[in-house]
Amino acid sequence: MLLSAPICIYAQTKPTVDSSSFYQTVQTYVNPVLPGDHPDPTLLQVGKDFYHCGSSFHFNPYLPVYHSTDLVHWKIIGRVLAPAKADWVTDRPSAGIWQGAITYFYGSYWIYFSANGQWFSRASSPAGPWSAPVHLKTDLETGNPGYDNSIFVDDDSKPYMLIKNGQKANRLHELGRDGQLTGHLINLDWVNAHLQYSWAEGPVMCKRNDVYYYFPAGDVTGGQYVLKSSALTGDSTKWQRLGNFFKPVTDPHAGFRHPNHISAPVQLSDGTWWTLGQSYEKYDGDDWSGMGRQTSLYPVIWEGDRPWGMAPASQPIVKPDLPQSGILWRSVTTDYFAGEAPGLCWHFLTKASSCKYSLTARKGWIRLSPDSVRTHIVQKETDHFYTVITRVDLAAADKSAKAGIYLSNGGQTVIGRLYTGYSDGRKIVLQLDTAIRTLTNPFGRTVWLKLVRNGHQLSGYFSGDKKAWTTLGAPVSAIKLDKAQPNYNSWVGTSIGLFAEGKPADFDCFICKDGRSVLPAVGYSNYFGTAAVSMGNEKAVTNTSGKGGWFMISGVETGRISPLSVALTCRITARTKIEIWLDDLQKGRLIATLNLDASGSRQWQVFSKTIKGVTGQHDVFVRFIPGTAQSAYIKSIQFGDHII
Repeated sequence: MLLSAPICIYAQTKPTVDSSSFYQTVQTYVNPVLPGDHPDPTLLQVGKDFYHCGSSFHFNPYLPVYHSTDLVHWKIIGRVLAPAKADWVTDRPSAGIWQGAITYFYGSYWIYFSANGQWFSRASSPAGPWSAPVHLKTDLETGNPGYDNSIFVDDDSKPYMLIKNGQKANRLHELGRDGQLTGHLINLDWVNAHLQYSWAEGPVMCKRNDVYYYFPAGDVTGGQYVLKSSALTGDSTKWQRLGNFFKPVTDPHAGFRHPNHISAPVQLSDGTWWTLGQSYEKYDGDDWSGMGRQTSLYPVIWEGDRPWGMAPASQPIVKPDLPQSGILWRSVTTDYFAGEAPGLCWHFLTKASSCKYSLTARKGWIRLSPDSVRTHIVQKETDHFYTVITRVDLAAADKSAKAGIYLSNGGQTVIGRLYTGYSDGRKIVLQLDTAIRTLTNPFGRTVWLKLVRNGHQLSGYFSGDKKAWTTLGAPVSAIKLDKAQPNYNSWVGTSIGLFAEGKPADFDCFICKDGRSVLPAVGYSNYFGTAAVSMGNEKAVTNTSGKGGWFMISGVETGRISPLSVALTCRITARTKIEIWLDDLQKGRLIATLNLDASGSRQWQVFSKTIKGVTGQHDVFVRFIPGTAQSAYIKSIQFGDHII
């Protein structure tokens, strides 16, 4: 059993903080703040609001825009471009739309992006609606406007496009009030003339104390660099190369070890600076690169006029001193398909699929209607532990008809499916790569399906009533899906959702993470004063200090009808008290307090408490009240339908 106390990391510009309160309140965060596929982040600060956008590639509708008030919790508020209005955008993995640079100047919001040329859209609100894309004009001096560009707005309100094309072209050009290039080129091709920074891609800029800072990235594998100048000029003698931007990694448990392609750093009213940066997730012997480039929030530390990005770490970081607006942690979203259009959380992997659904053909259901190929509706996978549940209605009568839960890597070459179909009778099938599990479906055309991810293991279940579940047997390995993919996974990550092929199918819900299923404690997204430990073949979470501690499991779906109880499975070593909260440890709701008595037993035990009035999707917090360190080892939490 390995146990190590968390070390809290602080931004240099913050005064010394008494961390004793951190054990009982949420004042820290753990990266990534945007889990799952969120490549090439750009960040815009307008007043008290923050907006993020990045490359969407072939995922459509294109260019989701995220909003936050605290830089930690993010919610999609709009999408810039519908596939039906993007006929010139290439529809295949690795293509689509790159960049997604969100900015604000001359009284409007703008999105600049690359898709067979450089384009921009304009809006009065970042939630949209956005104008039809306008093609960015160029000239012989500027050359190809490239890709992975960004926008820098100087103190005099003049906006500049940072132009990136190929490995050796790094250029700046002023933008006019019409969004087009104006004035003369500022040529920075010398920045990477000798490939000092690999591709020197995704350049961004900021300004501090009248000094300009230019941040080029290396390539998709990592590397982030910084240069500075007292003048905005193409004269290389006026610029100083400062070297690497991020501090060296010293945390052996850090999973996001090679961040780059940062957003332009922003300064808050308290003087602190922050940036977003992408990275693949990989640990010693445990590769999650297949999820794509996930985005983390990093404090920027200033040593005089030299900026440093805080080294990636696995421990909690003191969050920005900003108000939380009630946005939940970024997670896969439950949907009961009650609206007339898919929620903003959903995307499609092809343009064709984006028009192969209906939310009106059958009220409260979504109908997927494939033509000659598979159709689907999916979200970005965000977690290593979850349970997905859906009910599907499919009249399968031949081998072509299939419908169910869908997992796909970015290149759409590795696919996992749990589905109902037909093969000499109705069947339920779990399949990933060459692994397959099959059982006869005794329930007819309408059946419940449940897919459980426990790390790299996927297990399938089915039911006629959502109460008694039949297992499809031993889990299948998802390692081929989860590990680093050929061709960098076509630049994106894993998606999860629903699919149909052969004939139309109806689905009346998509539930993730199901709270009435077992929620492993090690699947937490945020924590303080606790640690995950191995206990033989089991994993659990315990408090590392007598001061208490807490962990949070994000996006738990408790259902449309309140569960009647909540239960913890744990080992108790000393009398202790555990509280269970929804959404926050101060402004949230306390739903249960469990007094745990070891009574001389160190076996796994289930401790339950009656609850009421709990519905919907929530971040679930488990808090250790101050007492004894390692007083309880919590293996799982589960909501139930029986009164205690």
